[in-house]
Formats: sequence, C-alpha cells, structure tokens
Amino acid sequence: MKRYVKRKLVAEINIVPYVDVMLVLLVIFMVTAPLLTQGVQIDLPHAKAQVLPQDEKPPLVISVDATGQLYLDQSKEPMDRKTLAVRVQASLKLDPNRSILVRGDKDVDYGKVLGAMVLLKNAGASKVGLMTQHYEE
Repeated sequence: MKRYVKRKLVAEINIVPYVDVMLVLLVIFMVTAPLLTQGVQIDLPHAKAQVLPQDEKPPLVISVDATGQLYLDQSKEPMDRKTLAVRVQASLKLDPNRSILVRGDKDVDYGKVLGAMVLLKNAGASKVGLMTQHYEE
C-alpha cells in the first residue's frame, strides 16, 4: 500500500524575472532617451517670455529652418506648403482647440515665418504662437 504525503503549497511569487525585465527596460530607456530629438535642428531666437502652461495634448509644431523649408512636428523630412496645409487641417478637424506653434530659425527671413503663419491661418488655425529660446538676464 502506497502512502501519500501531503505537501504544503507554496504561494510565493517569484519576482526575479520581473526584476530582470525591469532592469532591461531601464537600460533601454536610458539609452534611447537622449536620442529623441525635437525634429529638425532649429536655432531659435532668444527672448524673455513666459512659458506656456502644459496642456494634455502637445501642441502642433511647425518648424521653419534656416533655408525656409517647412517641417511638421518631429519630422526630419521637409514638406511642401500644400501637404502641410492638408495635414494641419486634418489635425484641426480632430481637435479644433489644439495649440499651434511656429519654430522659426533665427537666421531665416521673417517673410518665411510669416508665410508659415498665414498658411496655418488659412488651414483653420485660430491661434498661432511663436517659439523662442528662453534666456535669463
């Protein structure tokens, strides 16, 4: 006759795999965070201005580089004016109250920045702001 021995169940969670996954994710985020840039390199003009309050949704950012080319948000590829207008219209249809900012390089002709602002107004933007590099006196 066989005798059965009752074993007590172990109700512990093995957290070693969770710690391993957490450490791997931490390393990945530490390596990739510095690589995330804000689209094309723009040398913003310096101005003493107040920082805008943070909204739930990030603003739509139109960049104008030193040569006058237009970029949408974090794109590194320039866009023609027509494509940019269509994409801004589509974004504003989804969220009409979304903030729109223009990042103009300090060396670009003022007419190019003004042209981008007119394009945004024609696309249906009610408020368009300018981005600057904040400095302290």
